[in-house]
Amino acid sequence: MSVLGRSAARALFAAGRVARLATVDAEGRPHLVPIVFVVDGETIYSAVDGKPKRTTELRRLANVVANPAVSVLVDHYDDDDWTALRWARADGAGRVLPPEHPQARAAVDLLVAKYRQHARERPAGPVLAVDVTRWSGWAAAEPMG
Repeated sequence: MSVLGRSAARALFAAGRVARLATVDAEGRPHLVPIVFVVDGETIYSAVDGKPKRTTELRRLANVVANPAVSVLVDHYDDDDWTALRWARADGAGRVLPPEHPQARAAVDLLVAKYRQHARERPAGPVLAVDVTRWSGWAAAEPMG
């Protein structure tokens, strides 16, 4: 087993397809949701997309406004091969960007390039940016390369 260094954890994280975003509301209650994302430099981006929701004013965004401290986790679990188990976590400060913000538009371009679903229906809602202050991770086996 191996504790991953910053660059290995970041690489494992960036290669992920789905992450879990952990936020905390103003009263200290945790909130955990799956997200699709992209990593650009030391920032993670996720956008409010067109999947059916009650509103585009999502709890995760309100939580980030109330308390910007977040954690985002990517993991891989394999029932048949526990040597393939691994995870990477990013801790940082979240910001909510309006869709018209230049950084939000650039982030959506990156999301469109990563996810074909976003290419079919470009996200039009706010963008969550997480400025990562710490990358960490673990792998059951030594990472390749």
